[in-house]
Amino acid sequence: MSPLRRPALLGAGVAVAGVATAAGIAVDRLWEDRRRALALGAEEDFEVRPSRAAVVVADDGVPLHVEVDEPGEAAEPDGLRTGTAPRATVVLSHGYTLDRRCWVYQRRALRAAGYRVVVWDQRGHGLSGRGEGSSYQVDQLGADLARVIQEAAPEGPLLLVGHSMGGMTVMALAEQQPDLVRARVRGVALVSTSAGGLHRITWGLGSVLGSVVTRVGPAAVGQLASRQELVDVAMRGGRRLQEFIVYRASFASPVSMAVVRLTADMIFGTPLEVVAGFGTGLNSHDKTEALQALAGVEALVLNGDRDLLTSPVHSEEIVERLPHAEHVLVTDAGHIIMLEHPETVTAELLALATRALRAEEGRPPGGRHPARTTVTDLAKRRSLAARRPRRRER
Repeated sequence: MSPLRRPALLGAGVAVAGVATAAGIAVDRLWEDRRRALALGAEEDFEVRPSRAAVVVADDGVPLHVEVDEPGEAAEPDGLRTGTAPRATVVLSHGYTLDRRCWVYQRRALRAAGYRVVVWDQRGHGLSGRGEGSSYQVDQLGADLARVIQEAAPEGPLLLVGHSMGGMTVMALAEQQPDLVRARVRGVALVSTSAGGLHRITWGLGSVLGSVVTRVGPAAVGQLASRQELVDVAMRGGRRLQEFIVYRASFASPVSMAVVRLTADMIFGTPLEVVAGFGTGLNSHDKTEALQALAGVEALVLNGDRDLLTSPVHSEEIVERLPHAEHVLVTDAGHIIMLEHPETVTAELLALATRALRAEEGRPPGGRHPARTTVTDLAKRRSLAARRPRRRER
């Protein structure tokens, strides 16, 4: 490094750290009371011990971390294949800047209900390797998912579940592998996702400012990617700032500090190079026509009513192409809905799996389902409180 660049680099580091520190101080008072209120469950354990863990190599050589949970089976040595008869397998694909840990509640429940579960980290996320910058595209993720299925679930009926970018991954797979879908996929859940038009995201900032952030954000993050270590140092000193940002952007109702911290660790643990790479590709993502490949599959389309990233309009557009889908809108729910309202999401996935048995018996998916609003416990409490007569002050 040249002597002239050292002071500039140091200055950039000081600036980033200074901004993070100043912002952290600014939110401390706003966040501290909320932090104390959410402290319940701060020690929650999110560890899941898989039956097997292995590396699946993508078609371009990127190692993908995969874990398999066999129902009623203790953890076993590494390796994906068994000599048992094929079971119905649920494959869970996470979203942008998350990893396999976001499915912790659903993973446990599905396994307990007798389903075989496969979770994996998408390229550049979690324990998976990074690829070339040009590989951070939804089409590549569809090819990656095909490799994961080939190695981790080579036989038997499949249920594919995708959240956000994971839902787009499922759509890309359906477009690339229509024969696989027809032969083996019995159910699909598209959770808080979009078939296209992500340039319309407002981030809760209004249409004008939101469109600016969406347009220039990936390039700005890309510039920071070369300063990853400096950004990491700065953000380690701004954990409360991380929590504040994540809580406001990801959730629409109270969640435990443990959930906030887990989400922040996943998001801020994603390399900036990966964040920038996928950010550019997602803006141009369009899999509207690919949905046709799922027309014969039992489907669930689920969204939160206060999702700042993929608002309910995106789910409505998917259902226009999949009119047979069960369409569920969850109240008081943001984008990371499977961690915010795990019981609701889990119940809907289990119901989807039950309906999908009709396909296994050779029956077609159901007719058009009207949109159904699932009211959370939080909304019920608010409704009861609103109806409760007020005492008159004397």
